[in-house]
Amino acid sequence: MSTVASAGVRFHSGSQIIPAGAVHTTPLGYDRADIPVGAPLPAPASAELVDRLSTCDEIEVAFDGRLGDTLLALAAVRAVTDWLRLRSARVIVRAMGPYAGLIARAGLITQEPDATSTGRRAVIGDRIAVEARAPGAAVSLICDPAAPPCWASDGRSHPDLPTRYYLALERRLGIRLPGTAPFAPVLTTWQSGLVEQLRSAGWLNDLTIAAVTATSWPERKDYTAQRYIELAERIAEAQQTRVQLLLIGGRTTGDVHIAAESARRRVQVLRLDGVAADHLADLFPHVHLVVGNDTGLTHLAAMTRIGNGGGPPVIGLYARHSHSKWRTGLPHHHAAATRLSDRMHQGDLCPVRDAIAPDTDVHMDAIPPAALAQLCLNLLSGVKA
Repeated sequence: MSTVASAGVRFHSGSQIIPAGAVHTTPLGYDRADIPVGAPLPAPASAELVDRLSTCDEIEVAFDGRLGDTLLALAAVRAVTDWLRLRSARVIVRAMGPYAGLIARAGLITQEPDATSTGRRAVIGDRIAVEARAPGAAVSLICDPAAPPCWASDGRSHPDLPTRYYLALERRLGIRLPGTAPFAPVLTTWQSGLVEQLRSAGWLNDLTIAAVTATSWPERKDYTAQRYIELAERIAEAQQTRVQLLLIGGRTTGDVHIAAESARRRVQVLRLDGVAADHLADLFPHVHLVVGNDTGLTHLAAMTRIGNGGGPPVIGLYARHSHSKWRTGLPHHHAAATRLSDRMHQGDLCPVRDAIAPDTDVHMDAIPPAALAQLCLNLLSGVKA
């Protein structure tokens, strides 16, 4: 459900179901619940895609663009592998490129990369990677986040990007696939030297909050370290406990830099800059809460879970972009959104793609730490917002 915090900031639960009539949608064309898995859809398949994909004995998964776009697009890879299993097809699925290690955690890959492979192949990935690898491929599937609409089916809308990808491919392949919401695959964790080092240094023992400061658009999406520290101070005061705050930064110089700052008002601060996403994937499930803007590392935190499916709640911060589209669709991935973000969600709009200039320039400072702290406290206390 959604609730309004102070200052007009609205909290949207990751488990919220949005009726089809509440937002701008495109009819899926069928009710999935009424069609058995493996049955043909009432809409025609893309014959050219199906014919070409049916001849392939290899699927090459390759993403070279942004981390967040890659993670949300893994639902498209899941759709293809689900289709292959329905056909009992013996096809090699391999991942290439900078995110191959993370993609392998999703359980979608059958074989390690092999540059010498000569099979008839299909390529699926973002435009940069597909165009580089398309020569010689039988068919290519480009995952463009601007392409799939917000579908409506069974009386509900399906706004998150992983669901859009999955259902778009289901329609093109012309067969009811077995997947059900949430469609984003979960990434498994491994034993981590980073976690062991932090524990041995006294971290991860108290209430631990990971705050993502990394962003590809700092002038618009940086919540700033100071606001996160104020957030942690407010949580510490409210719960009368000590908080350990991990400030997760991106790569600036290419080097890894981990340094503790002087403790302040019940809060210990540790900066982790330049840590590889693979290592952060193993760290995130060991904290109590993750807060971050709608960037790749925040999506990564939501998609990474330990073996029993456990892990922390994740709150994404949305000032300008749709809070529903740019989430994983997983029930523990929540949003704190401004009024502009809500309007982008309702109309399925993008301020960049659709060149929408707000009446006032909305940045992350539209989400005050005091309002965000109350949302975090509710989650930490198990209160349903």
